[in-house]
Amino acid sequence: MQILQKIALVFTIIGAINWGLIGIFDFDLVAAIFGDMTLLSRIVYTIVGIAGLINIGLLFTEYKEGK
Repeated sequence: MQILQKIALVFTIIGAINWGLIGIFDFDLVAAIFGDMTLLSRIVYTIVGIAGLINIGLLFTEYKEGK
């Protein structure tokens, strides 16, 4: 897996955990850390969204053992 995809996967996981917290506990971790829709929180949300788009490519790549 390329380095960019690994970084994107980390941000996608962060986004998934945040959405899980919102769905289960109605708690937005990003907003709690960076503020509600501040510039920093919007940057984090944007990076998570871009990471999700990058990881779409993982759907179309074949997994090879040992790589």
